[in-house]
Amino acid sequence: MKMTPKVRMVILTWAVVYPLITGLLAILEPVLTGLPMPLRTLILSAIMVPIMVCLAMPAAISRVSGCLNS
Repeated sequence: MKMTPKVRMVILTWAVVYPLITGLLAILEPVLTGLPMPLRTLILSAIMVPIMVCLAMPAAISRVSGCLNS
């Protein structure tokens, strides 16, 4: 089975999201403990989404750009 560019992008996104969210949770756990789940999710996503859009995904895409569309 040949992977489509969309499937490759899904795999790349997951490969970037997983370590980023794991790291952020580890760093922010002391601060977020005790807060309601919706507030923890809001804070985590407010930090994670800009990192993903502005830093992590552009860097990841530039590293594997040749593989995404082949």
